[in-house]
Amino acid sequence: MTTALIIGAGVAGPVAALALQRAGIDAVVHEAHEGPADDAGAFLTIQSNGLDALRAVGLDRAVVGAGFPTPSLRILSGSGRHLGTVPNGGSLADGTVSHTLRRADLYRVLRDEALRRGVPIRCGARLVGAVTQGGRVRATFADGSEAEGDLLVGADGVRSRVRTLLDPSSPPARYVPVLNVGGYARGVSTSARRGEYVMVFGRRAFFGWAVAPDGQTWWFANPARREEPRPGELAATTSERWRDLLAGLYADDRSPAAELIRATPGPLRGWATYDLPSVPVWHGRGMILIGDAAHATSPSSGQGASLAIEDAVVLARCLRDAPGTTAAFAAYERLRRHRVERVVARSARISTSKAAGPAGRVLRDLLLPVGLRIAAGRGSGSLAWLHEHHIDWDEPVAVA
Repeated sequence: MTTALIIGAGVAGPVAALALQRAGIDAVVHEAHEGPADDAGAFLTIQSNGLDALRAVGLDRAVVGAGFPTPSLRILSGSGRHLGTVPNGGSLADGTVSHTLRRADLYRVLRDEALRRGVPIRCGARLVGAVTQGGRVRATFADGSEAEGDLLVGADGVRSRVRTLLDPSSPPARYVPVLNVGGYARGVSTSARRGEYVMVFGRRAFFGWAVAPDGQTWWFANPARREEPRPGELAATTSERWRDLLAGLYADDRSPAAELIRATPGPLRGWATYDLPSVPVWHGRGMILIGDAAHATSPSSGQGASLAIEDAVVLARCLRDAPGTTAAFAAYERLRRHRVERVVARSARISTSKAAGPAGRVLRDLLLPVGLRIAAGRGSGSLAWLHEHHIDWDEPVAVA
C-alpha cells in the first residue's frame, strides 16, 4: 500500500490524512510542536465550500458541532452608518451555512477524529530535511529521527520548511499591512443578532464581532500597520499595552469596540498578517504543498481553512485516480492553482481597504454601499465561484 508522510497537524494535515485513508493510502502526520499551540483570541469561519469538502470525508458534523452558524454579515462605518448586509458565504443543499469556531477547537476536532480513525500523529517532530531515493522520500527531523514514505505532503503553513526544500529560491511570505488581535467578552450589549457578524470600517481601524450562543461576544481588531513588525515585537507587547492601544483606536467610533476590549479579561495577543500571492513550485521529487504552505491568504477572505480543506480532499482524489505520483501532483496543481490564487488576490484587496488613509476612507464609504447593494441583490450569485465550489468524491479525476 502507498504510504504518505504529512508534515503539519493544523487544518490541512489531519484532513489530508483522512482523505488519503479513504483513497487507500496510509499516512502518518508529523507535527513540529509538542502540543496544541496557544491561540488565545483566535477564531475563524468555515464557509460553505469548506464544509462541503469536509463532508466528502465525513468531518462536517464534528466541525459544525464545535461552532455556531454565522450566515450573515452586516457592515457599518465608524460613524455608525449602515453600509450594507450580505451573506457570509453560501449554504449547502440541506441548509447548512458558514460556522464560526475557535481555531483551537478546530484543531482538536480534526486531530481527535484522525486519531479515532487510526491515523498516527507524532508531535515534537520538526522537519529539517528530506531526500528522494529510489522513488521513496526520507524525512529527517530535528530530534535525529527519520521516516520514509512514497510521498511527502507539506501542510506546514506559511513558514513551510517543505516549500524551501522544494525550491530554496521560493519567494518569502508577503506582509499584509494589518495586524490581528482578538478576544472574548461578556456583559457588553451589542447590536449583533444571533447568526451574524457585525463589521465596522472604523475611523482608525477595522473591527468585527459576533455573539456566540452562550452570550459571549467574540471580537477581532485589525489595526493598520504599514511597517512589518520586528521579530519578537508583537510577542513582547503586553495585554495592558494592547488594551490601551486598541481602546484608543476605537474611542471615536460609534461601536461597542472600545467597551468590548476593556471587558475582555483574558490575555490579548497580536499577530501579523502574511500571504503568498503565487508560489512558483508546488511539487517535485515526491513532495507536494497544500494549504497555507502553497497559498496562504489573509483572514479577510474567511477562506484560509476552507481552501486548505479543499486542497486535502482534491489531492487524495488525484492520488487515487492518477497512474502515478507525478501525474497526480500535476492534476492537483491544475485543479487548484487558479482558484486559490484568485482568492488570495481578492483577500489582499479587502485587507488593503481596511488600511485605507483618510481620503481612501471617504471614497470607500461612498462607494461600498453601492457595491454591497449589488452584491445583496445577487444573493450569493456574485461569489458563487467561491462559496458553491463542490468536490464530488466519487467523480474520477481527469488526468491530462
